Amino acid sequence: MAAASPSAQSGPLDCPATHAGEGGLLQLVSFVVGEEEFAVPILAVQEINRVLPITRVPQSPEFVEGVINLRGKIIPVVDLRRRFGLPAAEPSPDSRIVVVEVSGRVIGFTVDRVNEVLRIDPSVVEPPPAMATGSRTDYVSGVGKLNDRLLILIELGRLFGVGTIEQIDRAAA
Repeated sequence: MAAASPSAQSGPLDCPATHAGEGGLLQLVSFVVGEEEFAVPILAVQEINRVLPITRVPQSPEFVEGVINLRGKIIPVVDLRRRFGLPAAEPSPDSRIVVVEVSGRVIGFTVDRVNEVLRIDPSVVEPPPAMATGSRTDYVSGVGKLNDRLLILIELGRLFGVGTIEQIDRAAA
């Protein structure tokens, strides 16, 4: 596991996506979508897979790519590019499906690349900037300031809120 050292300090952020784990450090899985680097709590991640064949589901929301059969279990897959309002892109050899559990549901989402597992001090995480708050970005729980990069922390419960999960469930049914 790579440890990131802080370049600037601020007060710790108290939200579910950034609760500290062992040793008081946040344990996160970082990944890239478009030009930005994001992270989710490692405890929410069940596994990370290469892109598997995805079966499209008619009349599903635009951001739902379809479903995959993962060891006999049907899992809906969300395209994070579309969920974030970015243009769709063809999968590359670096593309991955990150499988997470949210509100008792197992959901996969595609990312352009998985970077690493990070352990960071909560003090390097700041609340999202005021200009970034709103219905399209309310899933951002904070921004981690690492040496030479910014890491956008995602609150999976907000990204896949009740309405979104209902849409995903209908697509997977």
